[in-house]
Amino acid sequence: MYKLCIPTQPPYEVQIGRNVLSLLADQLKEMFQERRLCLVTDSNVAPLYLDTLRQLLETNYFPCSVFVFPAGESSKNLATYGELLSFMAREQLSRNDVILALGGGTVGDLAGFAAASYMRGIPWVFLPSTLLAAVDASVGGKTAVNLPEGKNLLGAFHQPSLVFCECSFLESLGKEQIQDGLAEILKHGLIADAALFQRFQQPFSLLSEDLPELILRNVEIKSHFVLADEKDQGQRQILNFGHSIAHAIEKCSGYSISHGQAVAIGMLAEIRAAHRMGLSSFPETAIRAVLSRQGLPLSCPFSAEEIWQAARNDKKRRGQQISLVLLSCLGEAHLQELNLDDFREFVQLGMEDRE
Repeated sequence: MYKLCIPTQPPYEVQIGRNVLSLLADQLKEMFQERRLCLVTDSNVAPLYLDTLRQLLETNYFPCSVFVFPAGESSKNLATYGELLSFMAREQLSRNDVILALGGGTVGDLAGFAAASYMRGIPWVFLPSTLLAAVDASVGGKTAVNLPEGKNLLGAFHQPSLVFCECSFLESLGKEQIQDGLAEILKHGLIADAALFQRFQQPFSLLSEDLPELILRNVEIKSHFVLADEKDQGQRQILNFGHSIAHAIEKCSGYSISHGQAVAIGMLAEIRAAHRMGLSSFPETAIRAVLSRQGLPLSCPFSAEEIWQAARNDKKRRGQQISLVLLSCLGEAHLQELNLDDFREFVQLGMEDRE
C-alpha cells in the first residue's frame, strides 16, 4: 500500500492500494475509537459497495447511520445538503462523531461540506469510488454545493482526516467515468509533468498493475499545489486549468455533461483561445490527438455567448478581473489575469473550433 502524508492544517494521510479494504477498520479504530459513523453515499455506489463496507465497520464495532441520495451532480444542491444535515441531527450525531463519504467527487463535496458545517465542524473520511475522485477531489479539502447561479459557489475548506483509496472499487467504472478521471490526469500532466501526459499516447486500462502508483503520482502533483497555497489565493489556482470554460459547460448542460468531459473540452478551448490571442505559444494540436485517442470530447455543444454568460459568474472572478491558467510549455503553466472584456473575447476564440 502507498501512503502519502498531506501536511495541511490539520494534516492527513492518503492511502492507496488494491484489495486492502480490510485494513480500513484498523485505521478507523486507531483514529476514532468508540465514535459513531455516518456513511454518506449515492444511489449508484450504494448497491455496489455499501453492504460490504457497512458489514466491515459494524463487525469492528462501529455503529453506522446511512444516508443515500440520488446520484448525479444535480443532487449537489442546497436541498440535499439540508436533508443530510437534518438526517444527522435526527440521528443525534455529536461533535465527536465522523462522516464517512463513499463515492465520487459529488459525494465527497456534499459530505465534506456537511462535515464542515454540522456543529461547526466534525471529522470526515473519504473513500473515493471513481478515478476522478481518487486523482483530484480526494486532495485539498475543498467542499461545496452548487447554487442555481453556478457550480461550487457555497462551500468551505475542510480537510479530511483520512483518504483511503481501494483501487478495486474503480473496476466497476464505465467508460465515461474512466474518461472523466483521465481528463484530470491529463490536466496534471499538462501543468506539471510532461512525462505523465506523454504516457497517455497509448490506451489506458484500469486493470493495470501500476494503477495505485499512477494515482499516487497525481496525488503528489495536486498536493504540491495545495501545500503552496492551501486557501486557493494564488498558485493553487493553476489546478483550475480548463475549468473556467468547463464549469460553464456543466452549468449550461444542467450538469448532464460530466465534469471530466467538460474539463477535456475546456482545456482544448482554453489552449486554442490563448494561442489565438497571442497569450501562449502552446498549440492545440499537442492535446487534441491525446484527447481523441482516449475518447474524450473535442467540441462544445453550446454557443460562445451561452458559455460567456455562465463563465463570468465563476468563483475565480475577482471584481472585473478573472484569473485564467495558461500553458507556458508542456508540463508548466502560469496564471494570467484578464479583464471581463478580454475574457469575453477569450471565450469567443476558444469556442471557434476551426483548424
